[in-house]
Amino acid sequence: MNFFLAIARRGYVEFEQRAGQVKAPRGAKAELVLAAIRLEPGEFRIGDIERACPGVGREWIRSILSDLKADGKVACQGKGPGARWRYLGNKGIDS
Repeated sequence: MNFFLAIARRGYVEFEQRAGQVKAPRGAKAELVLAAIRLEPGEFRIGDIERACPGVGREWIRSILSDLKADGKVACQGKGPGARWRYLGNKGIDS
């Protein structure tokens, strides 16, 4: 019984190490930001998206919002840190 438990424990430790080395697939952060934007009930700020998407940089969020604005999928009201954004539709973002 001890032998079986030792093998199972080693296997679990090896699995834990390998799982820690796996990276998120390309585009995962963009999808996370898009999902957070879709879930915002009304106006939001970039800081709201940052809190909803830990590990995603502010510049990446700005870049995605800029692309969505150019496509007419979001609107910005104001400038600077006080700017408020609004998602224009609940049918999903087809980035």
